[in-house]
Amino acid sequence: MADQSTTAHNERYDWTPQPNAWSLLRELVLAFCQENDFAEQLKSSMLRDTGTRLVDWVDHLSVPDTWQLDGERIEDRLKECGFRKRVHDDGQWYVHQAGLFPWIELNDTRVFRLALRVENVTDFLKAHKVDSSIEGQPGSRFRRTLISETPMSHEDGCTAAMYACERHGWNQWRLCDSSESEILSAKKALLEFRSRPRHSFDDARRIIQSAVSTIGVDWACDLFFMAEREYWQAKNHAARVQYQRQAKLGLGWGNHDHHTYRNSRETFADLIGCLEILGFQCRERFYAGGQAGWGAQVLEQSKTGIVIFADVDLSPEELSGDFSHEGLSANEQLGTVGLWCQLHGEAFLQAGMHHLECQFDFDAARSQLAEAGVDTMQPFTDFDYLRQAFTQGETWKVETLRIETALQNGWISRQQAETFRRDGCVGSHLEILERNDGFKGFNQTGVSEIIRKTDPRTLHDKGDLGGDDEL
Repeated sequence: MADQSTTAHNERYDWTPQPNAWSLLRELVLAFCQENDFAEQLKSSMLRDTGTRLVDWVDHLSVPDTWQLDGERIEDRLKECGFRKRVHDDGQWYVHQAGLFPWIELNDTRVFRLALRVENVTDFLKAHKVDSSIEGQPGSRFRRTLISETPMSHEDGCTAAMYACERHGWNQWRLCDSSESEILSAKKALLEFRSRPRHSFDDARRIIQSAVSTIGVDWACDLFFMAEREYWQAKNHAARVQYQRQAKLGLGWGNHDHHTYRNSRETFADLIGCLEILGFQCRERFYAGGQAGWGAQVLEQSKTGIVIFADVDLSPEELSGDFSHEGLSANEQLGTVGLWCQLHGEAFLQAGMHHLECQFDFDAARSQLAEAGVDTMQPFTDFDYLRQAFTQGETWKVETLRIETALQNGWISRQQAETFRRDGCVGSHLEILERNDGFKGFNQTGVSEIIRKTDPRTLHDKGDLGGDDEL
């Protein structure tokens, strides 16, 4: 049982479904699609070709402040659903702090605006053969383009304007003036991130600090994780298949939900330190009991919208302390997370991420990936408001020295060692996720179960590499 300090920490992040706000968001998106043919066609194409939902790609909405929904002022409806006014540098927005929702602006014009967030607006225009000018310099922190604007049938003098935007640590709608030297520094930083030595946290910290000092924390954070997704994708077949499907519509990985790292105990504080340099703040902690043998720290970078799930072997008594900053000593025995790191290396360094979780239409994505030859494991979460499943694990070759070290320390059996030498070991996944009702949290019980069942010792002792028979 967690002590009072841990309970208080997690109570600040006691995420619950927000069905009223979710209903309002879907109502607005549906109304927009009924007025804008491009949006309606794109919604169908997304579902059919990528297994994703338009609502999950919405960057923000801007609605005329004179509107009424079912006879009620739009501002009153927003407030009733839990949205609160926030005065921002570029206007007044309504933000929902208790759930995962796009910002909504009330404007004094006659324009109903829906903006999609994609990885690259140039790619989006090319994919859809749209001839439209792009606002914002190539390589800058923010670029946007008007995709389609049509008169609305039920609102005289009002238009439905669809935009695509590309953000790199910029959370405003007004354009960002980036100098040529800043853009050049950003390109250099991205190159450094892509080619960084992955041998030590000291190297990672040095490169991160250099980028932050030249282009700022938010821009550096966005580019760092662009490089991280590329590194992970190069080592995961399911990721490459899904990325190509999304790239055909010019979307990229704009639907990422969270990035997951597995880390050994003795360097866990180093991982958190590197992430905090990039602007992350610790959110809730996870622990599922002594038998599970693992814990996790969730972190969020608010300006970029990037969320991290950082896993580590953990005992019950360690949960009461600040394990993310005080540090953890090495254990004689390794749990699932520790063994993964022993066999493959730290996820932040040699191995790359354990998985990237993206938002999808759960059933459509699983079905379409199966048709493309990518199977998914049995879902480990299947609630109305949250559904989750891993793709079948990508098997990686394991270095002989790593296997010998694990064998000599008694972390694996001789039979397991021979299996790892011969067959390799599961390294990474793509995770299929569907969120409804704006639910921003995670399923602690389900996550614990999937970590237990992806322990290499469990998988190989049963002669299974993580397919549906195992889960």
